Amino acid sequence: MTTPLSTGLTRMMLCACLLFLPLQLAVADDDENTDAQGLSLITDNPDEGFALAVTLARRSVTTIQTDRDVLFSERPVYAGSAEDLIAASAVIAAYFDTIAAANDYWRD
Repeated sequence: MTTPLSTGLTRMMLCACLLFLPLQLAVADDDENTDAQGLSLITDNPDEGFALAVTLARRSVTTIQTDRDVLFSERPVYAGSAEDLIAASAVIAAYFDTIAAANDYWRD
């Protein structure tokens, strides 16, 4: 049985893991975004930057939870929770902020 405290703590821990998971693990195999050192956050425009942020968030989850059966069995739980979806959006926003800064906010 889960309590509101354990559920909130679980969400907070998941968000923390997603935010601090090394980015290199998340996109090391993405040739389009790699350079000689294995990773580049540089994108051509904000749309590509946002797409990269979403990719990082999604890959972080699959890197943390390697059991696909567990991953997919939990999806209905968080997919119907506004609080969980907002938390996921916050993770994407944090990644996008990092990417935007790396791109000097796409200034010419």
